[in-house]
Amino acid sequence: MDNAAWSSAWRDRAVSDKALLGLGLVVCALLLPAWPGSIVVTAVALSCSVFGARTPLRLLFGALRAPAVFVALGAVSIAVTVTTEPRFSLGVDHSSLVRAGEVTLHAIAGTTSVLLLAMSTPMVDILDGLRRCRVPSICVDIAGLMYRMLFILLDSVGTIRQSQAARLGYSSTRRAMASTGSLTASVLLKSWDRAYRLEAGLAGREFGTDTRTLRPDRPSSHRFVLVSLLGFVAIVALSTAPIGWELL
Repeated sequence: MDNAAWSSAWRDRAVSDKALLGLGLVVCALLLPAWPGSIVVTAVALSCSVFGARTPLRLLFGALRAPAVFVALGAVSIAVTVTTEPRFSLGVDHSSLVRAGEVTLHAIAGTTSVLLLAMSTPMVDILDGLRRCRVPSICVDIAGLMYRMLFILLDSVGTIRQSQAARLGYSSTRRAMASTGSLTASVLLKSWDRAYRLEAGLAGREFGTDTRTLRPDRPSSHRFVLVSLLGFVAIVALSTAPIGWELL
């Protein structure tokens, strides 16, 4: 996702323009009816990602896999009803299926809208946008440090797992379980140690002062903003117009 954001066709667009489009689609996904509103929002978000920001379709669907697991689990928990009287039973009725479908459509629409912003805007630009919005500098710095820590931990996981695989640590199910346990323990210890050293370093430089960096000038595009606003109006009109959606 980070590589896709840096190579996006919208890389040089103002963060405010992309935030307006992405967050506006999120609001539409939350407030409009699941049918057809969420379907329309999903289609618009995917079209903007693929044809506007030029995000590879395979990478986009790959990024959707992890959220899809949580959406599926939530849909199942809503669809299945549990009764305890007069005896314990599990069941599925029409109303729970409808509700599960609505929640799923809302979640997919919101997720694709957030990914539109995430896969077209590098984190450094988002953090700079938060500073421009007068978010306290200490909050922005902590967010940036946590983002960098993710890559350090991922690199540690990859290195340890590669070492375990070279010693046939995953040659059988039993060895794979033991290797996974030791990998988890090692990563937790490393993350704890790195967090402690990071806290000591931040305390040494009186953490809380603003870190000055160069900010490229990316003026907002009035045409992009206008098209986005007109798009929101069209989405609302299409989702609420009585044109026989109930018959489909």
